[in-house]
Amino acid sequence: MTQFQLSESEWKKRLSPAAFHVLREAGTEAPGSGELLYETNTGIYKCGACGQDLFDSNTKFDSGCGWPSFFEAKAGATETRTDTTHGMIRTEVRCSNCGSHLGHVFPDAPQTPTGNRYCMNSVALSFQQDKAS
Repeated sequence: MTQFQLSESEWKKRLSPAAFHVLREAGTEAPGSGELLYETNTGIYKCGACGQDLFDSNTKFDSGCGWPSFFEAKAGATETRTDTTHGMIRTEVRCSNCGSHLGHVFPDAPQTPTGNRYCMNSVALSFQQDKAS
């Protein structure tokens, strides 16, 4: 259940056009284009819309897919739903706090502890580096 809600016009004022397209219209950024794809510092990945903590940096891995990938979300931070767009059946991932689209999760990462690959749009995230890093 989403707790943080704004009108679409408020979201447009708050977000860049690219972030609005991904977060509020369930768009996708081009593979390899995201600023956080190669981020290697220690910290927390947050929802780019509301700032909720989503992923710890120690769950990030290089899946080679062109988007930041994580094997596990923070407990209760995300919600999933079935996405049947583009002629595929996928599991969409949304922020549990504001309902914004983040990306998709796939059960195709056997090299990870969970077997999951949370394939997230960089523009849907922000990164807060640990102070000690």
